[in-house]
Amino acid sequence: MPWEKSFDEKDVIDKAMHVFWEKGYTATSISDLTTATGIQRGSLYNAFAGKQELFLQSLLKYDTEQRRVLLKQLEAIDDPRKAFSVLFDAIVQQSLEDPQKKGCFLVNTSLTLSDHDEQTQEIVTVALKEFAQFFERQIKLGQQRDQIPATVSARPTAQALLALVVGMRVMGRGCFNKAALQQVAKQAMRLVS
Repeated sequence: MPWEKSFDEKDVIDKAMHVFWEKGYTATSISDLTTATGIQRGSLYNAFAGKQELFLQSLLKYDTEQRRVLLKQLEAIDDPRKAFSVLFDAIVQQSLEDPQKKGCFLVNTSLTLSDHDEQTQEIVTVALKEFAQFFERQIKLGQQRDQIPATVSARPTAQALLALVVGMRVMGRGCFNKAALQQVAKQAMRLVS
């Protein structure tokens, strides 16, 4: 008799995403995943071929539903400086409201990137590159509208802003308080003033 799925794959991926996001790939055991998803080890392997594939699906889900949605919302704000302000304020707020201090799944994964396979490395690299490109596009748009000084160098500033996003996501996992995170957010805005 062929194996038959008795669960919703999307639901399993969502539950697994939260486990991987909180614990990371290495610290997450198959037991953690079966407990969180409510499916048996054999079913997990039949559906996803193991932990690595489930991790990849989880990371892609996060990227699609979190980062891509966020960038789309920010691009819809017609004022580049306002978009940056909204982003950095949101990072501060999310950091303070996250009881597990999970941070950002993509950033967390980037911190151990050399430990991951090529597919994972590609997902994270593309995500961060697209984030930097968002900053660069917005800086150039702000310069065209005289909202950002022409003396601001678009690409290096975009990369610096991305570095501040990554830094805030790491610091927000518990190392820094609200005042410190807000100070970093203010410094980020000074880069485009």
